[in-house]
Amino acid sequence: MDSSQIKRKINRFRILIIGRANAGKTTILQRVCNTKENPEIFNSAGQKVTCTCISWQHKLTFSQRGEHDIDNEMIFQNNPGFIFHDSRGFEAGGESEYDKMNKFIAGRSKQGNMKDRLHTIWYCIPMDQASRCFTEAEVKFFSRCDTGSIPVIVIFTKFDALYAAEFTRLIENGISRKDAKQLAPKHAEESFANGTQVKLLYDPKIIQRPPKCHVCLPDMNKDDADCGALIERTAGTLDDQVLQQLFVSTQQTNLELCMTYAVEKYLPHHLPAASIIDYRPGHLQSLLPKMRCPHLGLK
Repeated sequence: MDSSQIKRKINRFRILIIGRANAGKTTILQRVCNTKENPEIFNSAGQKVTCTCISWQHKLTFSQRGEHDIDNEMIFQNNPGFIFHDSRGFEAGGESEYDKMNKFIAGRSKQGNMKDRLHTIWYCIPMDQASRCFTEAEVKFFSRCDTGSIPVIVIFTKFDALYAAEFTRLIENGISRKDAKQLAPKHAEESFANGTQVKLLYDPKIIQRPPKCHVCLPDMNKDDADCGALIERTAGTLDDQVLQQLFVSTQQTNLELCMTYAVEKYLPHHLPAASIIDYRPGHLQSLLPKMRCPHLGLK
């Protein structure tokens, strides 16, 4: 089945994004869709919602939060191949908000038509807040929420907030300011990878339903921000090859991933074995004229 057939059958890739207020969800989705515009909102009947209370760019009052509907579909016109659903986090809404989200996930996972199912869940945890430990809501989600076969990826957003502490620590250890600035990101990643928060996320004694994986995203507010790691991890968690092809062909920010999947997963089925000699980065361009890989839109 090639990409055009897949998109006729499934149409769009559907993602639920969950996270606390100010977790950076808007910015991530904008980066994934390669746009700075806000999404258009549609209700379950396909009607456009114009209520300003759903705008992500302004803080919502308690009464406005009550009007939020997780069933609403958010679509960025720059890449309408994605449908996003927003769960604004349920730490403030208590059990009722959690139940709504749980019901939504259960309902979408049972849809008979694949295009109506939920394909991936992104759970955002910001690292710029005073308390960087998991909240009660997050422990509840990873301990109780049955996501079935839907892969869950934890996104540690605003990860650059950890750089300052590492910078200070390096300075205190006698490293020059110039070198400390360069080393801080790597040290922050290493410290975090070996820290209690990551270990807790996969601790079977506490977390009964751990995510498939996690990713750390820094500097998403910068013009040259790179969300390639999120794209790659998401593609890697998809067991269904059709969904994997759909996701890779829909995302617009990582051409290298499209080429990698075309070469490593699909090219061998579309070229004679003798033609596949060397597809290292320096040689890949020479192969492209030979590639007829409709799976990923490469013709």
